[in-house]
Amino acid sequence: MDELHGYYLEDLSVGMTDVYSKTVSEADIVMFAGISGDTNPVHLCQLFAEGTVFKERIAHGMLSASFISTVLGTRLPGPGCIYLSQNLRFRAPVKAGDTVVARVTVKAIDQEKKRVTLETVCSVGDTVVIEGEAIAMVSRRVAQAQAAE
Repeated sequence: MDELHGYYLEDLSVGMTDVYSKTVSEADIVMFAGISGDTNPVHLCQLFAEGTVFKERIAHGMLSASFISTVLGTRLPGPGCIYLSQNLRFRAPVKAGDTVVARVTVKAIDQEKKRVTLETVCSVGDTVVIEGEAIAMVSRRVAQAQAAE
């Protein structure tokens, strides 16, 4: 892996794992609402949130899920990969002040299609808050060398 390109397909193996951790702040929640347009009051209004099953404001599920994208785009497979698909199951809420750890693990590699299947899990402490599976396209080292010629 180098600064401008992550792992090539040939560098990957089943079981490889990487993580990204972020403590979610009030500002993160407000800024995510502004950028995404998701102003659901369960994220922004304490009085409203008290009347929900959560009893307090929660972060957007997609805010936490975006940390998976951080791992894919910056660590594993890293810069240059193309995020093709993602399924998500939201298991528990995230609140301001929680530290979310996004973990990505290589499950399968399809050499012919240049695709990698990755297990994706976000946790707060011992609690899994999101789980799913992603597929990314990863270039081969040979293809990069030929393109440079």
